Amino acid sequence: MKHLLNTLYVTSQGTYLAKEGEAVVVRNDGETRLRVPAHTLGGVVCFGQVSASPQLMAHCAENDIGMSFLSENGRFLARVVGEASGNVLLRRAQYRMADDPAACALVTRCVLTGKLANERSVLRRGLRDHGAEMDRAAVEGALAVIDGALRRLEGEGDMEVLRGLEGAAANAYFGVFDGLVRVAGEAFAFRGRNRRPPLDNINCLLSFLYTLLMHDVRSALETTGLDPAVGFLHRDRPGRMGLALDMMEEWRTLADRLALTLVNRRQVNAGGFETTASGAVRMDDETRKAVLVAYQKRKQEEVEHPFLGERMEIGLAVHVQAQLFARFVRGDLDGYPPFVWRS
Repeated sequence: MKHLLNTLYVTSQGTYLAKEGEAVVVRNDGETRLRVPAHTLGGVVCFGQVSASPQLMAHCAENDIGMSFLSENGRFLARVVGEASGNVLLRRAQYRMADDPAACALVTRCVLTGKLANERSVLRRGLRDHGAEMDRAAVEGALAVIDGALRRLEGEGDMEVLRGLEGAAANAYFGVFDGLVRVAGEAFAFRGRNRRPPLDNINCLLSFLYTLLMHDVRSALETTGLDPAVGFLHRDRPGRMGLALDMMEEWRTLADRLALTLVNRRQVNAGGFETTASGAVRMDDETRKAVLVAYQKRKQEEVEHPFLGERMEIGLAVHVQAQLFARFVRGDLDGYPPFVWRS
């Protein structure tokens, strides 16, 4: 069984990463700030003006340590990868499946079942914990839309219909998401999902967490030997990681829940966000670090896997889902079992 390893997030501008022996050394302003044994790392994520030595990048590539470079605000720039892992037969099977309309519809139904069921869990939990303070009728209406979409998913083979059901459910879910924010005032008011760039604090927080999630999902797929670019719900497009986006769908509520926790427990505050001249909202360095720490801690929490019935860390469950998808592609499973959170 794979062990959950740490992810090293580097946010300080001007930092240089190097390899010394079997350790990753973090230097800034000519001084060594941190030394981490490489074998304890599962990934390295660099934000902004952070550079790395060729020796370190080679070591990471050779040892399946995912290294990603993002802009200071979290936009993906590049990724260092080694030789593709896994045998060619798995990827060939994935490519054949992606060209089969019936297989695409089956995968999409599985993925969307997980996503919609998890959205439903978030809303039900909100009603259970804060029902007296929420617009119950609106939330119950959103739940009805999601329940209806879940019923219609079964047996549907038209991809456009499936995408329409997903869109309707997402609109209903985000239409009442503001009611889950328990902080009064406009600082974290949610008026709908927006991105590229995010235009308010809560969307900035969500987009940043989705970026971190994408790094983990893509790493899990690459480690398993699947091609993260060839998807089913998200079709091929240059530069788009279709399968990684597919697999992210069932995990998006992990980011949603964490964002709500950070806001409602006042672990982040309005002062940690700023609006640029273009209207985009971004986090300051301290807020970004707080979010990274919270995300790493959340990944270390244990849950019971709904399909395997075993307790494991959330971060490890992402890798287990990639392995289950590979088993499905090989024909060992009749369908892909998505990760569904308990309400």
